[in-house]
Amino acid sequence: MTRVLSAVVLLVVVIGTVWYLPPIGTLVLAVIASAAAFYEYAELSAALGARIPRVVCGAAVVAVCILVGVGAPVVVALLSALVIVGALAVAAGRPGPDVLLNATAAIFPLVYIGVPLGALAQIRSAAGRDAVLLLAVVIIASDSAQYYTGRALGRRPLAPAISPKKTVEGAIGGMVVATAAFAVAGHWHFPATSVPVLVLGGAVLAAAGIVGDLFESLLKRSADVKDSSHLIPGHGGVLDRIDSWLFAAPVFYVFINYAVSL
Repeated sequence: MTRVLSAVVLLVVVIGTVWYLPPIGTLVLAVIASAAAFYEYAELSAALGARIPRVVCGAAVVAVCILVGVGAPVVVALLSALVIVGALAVAAGRPGPDVLLNATAAIFPLVYIGVPLGALAQIRSAAGRDAVLLLAVVIIASDSAQYYTGRALGRRPLAPAISPKKTVEGAIGGMVVATAAFAVAGHWHFPATSVPVLVLGGAVLAAAGIVGDLFESLLKRSADVKDSSHLIPGHGGVLDRIDSWLFAAPVFYVFINYAVSL
């Protein structure tokens, strides 16, 4: 029951924000999600032995999210973070084999968390609320089809060392259903886009979502934790809920900007 209630609340908050509020509402939601996701990422990094300047990196993640969300050049924030993280490493004055590990772990969340969530807010602003819901439909269709196809037909493990319950058959089912959903719903939202492009876009989106899910599972398994946090009752943490979005949103952003006219 707790899991169901949490899912309902999340659905109401996200869809209500995207559908009924102006684009700034989606950006605010993305910023909140980026801050929470970074906290969980920092905990995972610590469990893996990486030391990162949390305040600086957290502020950089939020800044990148905002800049991408409003369509501003993100290169300034990325370059600034690079210089600051490097300067902090030098100031620490501790040469050792973990220097590159720490620096890389500090820079990575800008690309892994800040850019995708900012891209999602920019999609809402530039392409409209229908586009965000279209992405949601694809991800939900893929996740649901993976689960039910895997339960019914799953025999061969997809990535047993990372996520033992996922199967090749489930992934194929998710790809097929998500691709069909995007081709049908995308034809309504992007009427000028050809069917082959929609089919290809749906397949790439579904594949990106699956990889995003597995990547977050890889981080958790490497850190020897089940969930990224216990922030969402019955669902784990924010990263657990947005793992597919973090890889699918940038792909959809590129699709909207470069492929819809094909």
